[in-house]
Amino acid sequence: MRHTLVARVQDQPGVLHRVVSLFRRRAFNVDSLTVGGSEEPGISRMTIVVETDRVPAYLVEANMRKLVPVIEVRDVTNLDTVSRDLALIRVQCTSAELSEINNLISIFRGRIVDVAAGSVIVEVTGDVRKVDGLVEQLRPRGILEMVRTGKVAMVRGSEAPEESEEELAAGWRH
Repeated sequence: MRHTLVARVQDQPGVLHRVVSLFRRRAFNVDSLTVGGSEEPGISRMTIVVETDRVPAYLVEANMRKLVPVIEVRDVTNLDTVSRDLALIRVQCTSAELSEINNLISIFRGRIVDVAAGSVIVEVTGDVRKVDGLVEQLRPRGILEMVRTGKVAMVRGSEAPEESEEELAAGWRH
């Protein structure tokens, strides 16, 4: 099963390397990992999607929590979250096909961000299934290049959610 972990880490050189090395040493399969700044200076936020068929998700969390630069780790898989993936896709496109491609991507709420001779770059943001759906529609037209951010997620609501009794009992947060 895939689990989505959100971690707050100190923003310093080598943190990403330490986290990735932990996953490599434990043979955890990372499906996606995104890192970026947060609302707090000096703190970065990681969203990690990890396959946990072999090892329970709470053990993945516990291993991450042992790393010094990790401030907090939370498994948000079963929580009400907003999650997004961003993709930029360069697709073969003649000027005659531009309108047709624009109509197709508008169904997915995507947009054309660059037009060149013979190709366009499409931007789409949404949940992973939506992005995958557009990719599959564009594939027969000829995808020349693609880059995706990976999943980012945030728990819904106006404040950071309270810890559940299960999380408190298990000591799942730092």
